[in-house]
Amino acid sequence: MANRPIEPAERLSLVSEYYFSRKLKEVAQLNAEGKDIISLAIGSPDMPPSPQTVEKLCEVARDPDAHGYQPTMGTPELRGAMAGFYKRWYGVDLDPKTEILPLIGSKEGILHVTLAFVNPGDEVLVPNPGYPTYTSLSKILGAKIVNYDLREADGWQPDFDELEKMDLSRVKLMWTNYPNMPTGGRARRETYERLVSFARRNGIVVVNDNPYSFILSEERLSILQVPGAKDCCIEFNSMSKSHNMPGWRVGLCASNPQFIQWILKVQSNIESGTFRGIQLAAAEAYKNDEAWHREFNIETYARRRRYAEQIMDALGCTYDPQQVGMFLWGRIPDSIQNVEDLTERVLHEARVFITPGFIFGSNGERYVRISLCAKEEKIRQALERIKEIINK
Repeated sequence: MANRPIEPAERLSLVSEYYFSRKLKEVAQLNAEGKDIISLAIGSPDMPPSPQTVEKLCEVARDPDAHGYQPTMGTPELRGAMAGFYKRWYGVDLDPKTEILPLIGSKEGILHVTLAFVNPGDEVLVPNPGYPTYTSLSKILGAKIVNYDLREADGWQPDFDELEKMDLSRVKLMWTNYPNMPTGGRARRETYERLVSFARRNGIVVVNDNPYSFILSEERLSILQVPGAKDCCIEFNSMSKSHNMPGWRVGLCASNPQFIQWILKVQSNIESGTFRGIQLAAAEAYKNDEAWHREFNIETYARRRRYAEQIMDALGCTYDPQQVGMFLWGRIPDSIQNVEDLTERVLHEARVFITPGFIFGSNGERYVRISLCAKEEKIRQALERIKEIINK
């Protein structure tokens, strides 16, 4: 009698392995062969958190009573620090007891919010180009993806005339991300105001993913600054980029108490809270002063950005010098047929890993993205390698 074969869930056929998960295996193999690949692909800050953040983690870790399960909603210290962060930098008042929920990063938030608001078959508005996880997790959870276009000519802002012409009757969520990743499009107060109006009139929850507002940006904008936004909007924020803590996995969502309770109902059935030491250290990190943020979030990235711009120039790419965030997004020359013709040549001949824009959607097919999360010397070395192959 033959054994019945074991098959994976059908939902796995709807998604592929995350591009960077797959590509980094190839890069690791190239490094194992002695190729010494310089990675300018992933947005993982390479600088440390503030010293007091690390000290607080060590202090709590030495406490023998600090290692038990923590409340899913997070410690009062962390929620209070998150509310203080929003008041200090964005001028937004949040009740730390009812309007904030700590997250283990934004990916977890995407999962929890989708589970809380979207039934299988409901529609979700996803930007094109946009963060691939908005699409992949929505598909896994049975939602129907409806893309809305972002275009360079519009500063990568939503086209509200196009949105209003869509059939929105089954749309439950709209994902937005400003300052935008991957394009570096700036957050705009006008865009946030129009998003709030759009959400209210159409009964849609807008989720604004906002982890980049400190990177190369002097202006701190949040969709929650718009009057009435809490009624129909959720905002994610993260310590990964702004506080050099990507591996710590600390983020938040903020909204009205009802939305937070619905999301908590999902979250509390999936995870059991973050280690107390990480929570209290994160609360300490939120105290970082203006000088710390200027040095790490603006000045360091500005120096790196100058080399990234030279790489774009060497590749013949065009880019908006006003874009912000920890990436540089550029359009490839018309003479290049396919973006991977360029990125694969750069990888295998110059030994530099940069990101092809098609992974973010069809509107990214003529673009490349360069990460600023590498030391200046490495970016400068990447520039020299690229110049060598271009000048052959």
